[in-house]
Amino acid sequence: MLVLAHISDLHLDGTARATERAERVRDRLWRLPRQVDALLVTGDIADHGAEAEYEEAARILGLHEEDRPFPVLTCPGNHDSRAPYRKALLRRPAADGPVNEVRVLDGGAVLMFDSSIPGSDEGALDEETYDWIEATLDELGGSLPVLLAFHHPPVALHHPLPDSYRLDGPGRLAALLERRPEIAGLITGHAHTPAATVFAGRPLVVGPGVTWTLRLPWEGEQIADRDAPVGLAFHILDDEGRLTTHFRVVT
Repeated sequence: MLVLAHISDLHLDGTARATERAERVRDRLWRLPRQVDALLVTGDIADHGAEAEYEEAARILGLHEEDRPFPVLTCPGNHDSRAPYRKALLRRPAADGPVNEVRVLDGGAVLMFDSSIPGSDEGALDEETYDWIEATLDELGGSLPVLLAFHHPPVALHHPLPDSYRLDGPGRLAALLERRPEIAGLITGHAHTPAATVFAGRPLVVGPGVTWTLRLPWEGEQIADRDAPVGLAFHILDDEGRLTTHFRVVT
């Protein structure tokens, strides 16, 4: 059984408000009586893509500390910038190509890939990323259940804001899933609202936003609820390959 904590859309911008909200959910996770297998962060870690914002994220999430309680897995979003993300968050040489990584854990593997389009709020997966996904799945050999983690949901969530900037060309991703029965589910962010649906016959879970929560059309005209508590999710991938998600708020 694999247990992942999941947060998204920290939008760290150097303000005390953004820092406090990120630290609040970090403290909740770091103090869990039983550790999870990893923490997954699905993009928009920085608000402006600045190197200083990633340095703060690395500090808050303990990315460069050996004594953090569990691995921290990340993928970029549309507010992130690839070169400073690599340099300050991952401590790797700055480069502008897609940021794609895999982590094999007890009970499953997580493919974290880059759905951002530099300079745009829209999302897409380029040829390099599709080739990487296929090659990585081939290397894993179908021996483990796999979760796909990226930023832009590939389906409509029935709000005009996130639906305006969802993943482009989802049909190709759906075709990939049809060929790959080892993919147990998809985990995304971007929409600032906890949501669960289905894509290509697999569960698709959207993580809540740390910075603010999306108000749905029937909840009021103001889009961003900045007073909503910080949200997080816990995903359980069980021994039968079933994905179950529990949502929590951190007050």
